[in-house]
Amino acid sequence: MADNKLTIITENGQTVQAFAPVVVSASRSTDIPAFYAGWFFHRLEKGYSVWTNPFNGVSSYVCYNNTRFIVFWSKNPRPLLDHLDYLKDHKIGCYIQYTLNDYEREGLEKGVPPLNQRIDTFKKLVNKLGIGHVIWRFDPMILTDKITIDDLIEKVGNIGDQLKGYTEKLVFSYADITSYKKVKANLEKNNVNYREWDEALMNEFAIRLSRMNKERGWNYQLATCGEKIDIDQYGIAHNRCIDDELMIRFSWNDTELMNFLNVEIHQIQPSLFEEPRIPKGAVRISESMYGIKKKNNRDKGQRQFCGCISSKDVGQYNTCPHLCEYCYANTSKATAITNWKKHKDNPQGEKIIGY
Repeated sequence: MADNKLTIITENGQTVQAFAPVVVSASRSTDIPAFYAGWFFHRLEKGYSVWTNPFNGVSSYVCYNNTRFIVFWSKNPRPLLDHLDYLKDHKIGCYIQYTLNDYEREGLEKGVPPLNQRIDTFKKLVNKLGIGHVIWRFDPMILTDKITIDDLIEKVGNIGDQLKGYTEKLVFSYADITSYKKVKANLEKNNVNYREWDEALMNEFAIRLSRMNKERGWNYQLATCGEKIDIDQYGIAHNRCIDDELMIRFSWNDTELMNFLNVEIHQIQPSLFEEPRIPKGAVRISESMYGIKKKNNRDKGQRQFCGCISSKDVGQYNTCPHLCEYCYANTSKATAITNWKKHKDNPQGEKIIGY
């Protein structure tokens, strides 16, 4: 499912080859909706942007001529409210992975707005886009000398009660600190006394979360992001954050996208005598339609236990001014702030940092 390349002409008249993704991720690497929404939609309108590979520093062009769907990732996607009509007008589908944590008391996310404002943003986005288009993430679940499993359950319960009727799903991950050098370094630098999860603690949390989901009548789909542990016995699945099934549900009538995803759309045949059946593995779109995936679209370039499908991420590390204490995307707060200032000097440049 490699993206095709197109020949484009840049703003300075240069002819170049550019990736032409059908599905765009905006972004795992930084919070584009919170800080770079204006830049992103300007570049979308211009038709291309420049992306820098975090491993080798090589820059390449990304062309948006073929883009049919965008997955946004954010801790404060409120600025998207001013831009969503653009996507609707251009018939580009989207949904939002909204990381809505509560670490206010512990000060782990000093740069995000107050919790009540973030919950209000969640509801406004749902009212704009529709149920299912905004996915609640509590990610990561962190244990420290000040945060116990009891605390996490209380925090999730508080938010979960307020989002009832506004989301279908809760996605979470257990903070795997030792495996992520930047996370470990940032926590130690910021004097956060973390505690690693072990399998017993993971199972305890999963049991309690599953029980709360039922007892409070949420009935959310519970899923983990990139986790090795199987806790499906508690009704918790492995998630696909870049999810072709959601794209089928929301954009089934986009022929180009369905062709890219290798999906066939079928009518459900009515029956007088029994509930109409759809094939195993089919995606229910409505009472009268379903989609069948003819190919596994999983992105083999992601982590071993990641279920995401192929997409092109257009963000850049070391650019997020949220400055969360446990950040995996910033090497240092100072570097992130420096790059944020560079962006503000040229907020419509080809690159997210302005040059």
